[in-house]
Amino acid sequence: MTHKSRFFARVSLGALLLGLLLQGCSVGPKYTAPSLPGAALAPFHNNVETSISDNNFATPLDQWWTGFNDPMLVTIVQRALTQNLDLAASLERVNQARAVAAGAGARLYPSGELDASEAAEHQSLEGNLGTISRQVPTFRRNIHEYTIGPAASWEIDVAGGIRHNAAGAQDEVQAAEADRIGTRIIVAAESADAYLLVRGDQARIVVAKNQIETDEHLLKLVQNRYEAGAATRREIAQAEALLDQARSTIPVLQLELEKQLNRLDVLMGQQPGTYAHELEIVAPIPSIPRIVSQTPIDVLRRRPDIIAAERRLAASNERIGIAVAEYYPKISLAGVLGFDSLNSGTLFTGGGFQSAAVAGLRWRLFDFGRVDAEVKQARGANAEALVNYRQTVLKAAEDVENAIALLTETQAYSVQVQAEVQSLTWARDLSQEAYRAGSITLTDVLDADRELLTAQDQLDASRADEARAAVVVFRSFGGGWQPSN
Repeated sequence: MTHKSRFFARVSLGALLLGLLLQGCSVGPKYTAPSLPGAALAPFHNNVETSISDNNFATPLDQWWTGFNDPMLVTIVQRALTQNLDLAASLERVNQARAVAAGAGARLYPSGELDASEAAEHQSLEGNLGTISRQVPTFRRNIHEYTIGPAASWEIDVAGGIRHNAAGAQDEVQAAEADRIGTRIIVAAESADAYLLVRGDQARIVVAKNQIETDEHLLKLVQNRYEAGAATRREIAQAEALLDQARSTIPVLQLELEKQLNRLDVLMGQQPGTYAHELEIVAPIPSIPRIVSQTPIDVLRRRPDIIAAERRLAASNERIGIAVAEYYPKISLAGVLGFDSLNSGTLFTGGGFQSAAVAGLRWRLFDFGRVDAEVKQARGANAEALVNYRQTVLKAAEDVENAIALLTETQAYSVQVQAEVQSLTWARDLSQEAYRAGSITLTDVLDADRELLTAQDQLDASRADEARAAVVVFRSFGGGWQPSN
């Protein structure tokens, strides 16, 4: 072994031992996850376990849409979760974060590369080197040089800055994964919401058409009474206005139905109009499943926005370690083993062998003022991330309370409208009996029927709103995925 080879071996061994010794060092605060504030939060004051439902079994939160017992709803949600483009974009953001984390982790280890080159040079006789060397008998104007060999370099993580960077990148990956899960929950909820609006609009269109038929009968009756001298022109105008009012509701409902069908297609990653034919057959509005109330701890465990906020808090803590590591020197090692020759025939020979080892030191010794500022900035960002985490927890609690209140009040309204429909149905039946007995006119019967249809329209709208409110509750609970224990 030549002297240079032995020197290179000693340097490499010493660097390896030094690196192993220093790798255990790490500066900066050690991250401790904030205690779950759910333990300090009071239980949600709204309760959904008393929600009206024909189902006896609680719906699993990770697939809550199956609890509506509507196969078409299940198909739509599953199709959206498979084809939605926002969800696909969120997955690509996760892949990007993973790539960044892989690059950050790779910095912990030596990097190597293989270099090979061939250089050709025709030396000028009039230049600085040429004027000096052209009188030398062995001077060569035409030079070919060949080099080949591996090179390696390693920055020793003295203060743990590289490790903090790698750990922070992994935290960002987990935050991106939580964001993707949040997108999944939103896509499932939005798809169900659009579907329920479709069924609600279809039911209201049926009621509106029945209303039009009733008003047409009313107008015909008034016209006949007018011809018989038993009604006035004013009564005809009133009947025509009622009919025009009923007819005017159809375009509005049809437009809303078309918008929701288009919304569904986009949620399913397709051009509007692709799946509209699957919903042409009118189906009833599905009844809501039984929902079990959640504790604040349950919500904290499931909500992806809270998980993402906590992971970003962890990443900001690692960035403090990165900043503090700038107070310490950075040591790097580089080594080259290869061959260098002016003749390709002697390239891979003992005489052409060459090796080199370089140790480098970089220390921001006279830049501590700027390092101080960087550390303060990192600590401030960490404090902000902690505030954001706490705010996210409070917002989640607010979201749950509002969702449960919405469902409770929507159900209460639906109960009242249902009672109104029952009363108007009874009134309409009594009107028909009175008409058959000759006590009232047919106009009174048709008026009672028209009032009943109006209430039925309100009932269909409230049933759709009730089902949509249930979707909002599932979404606020973080339903739509299975969290890890």
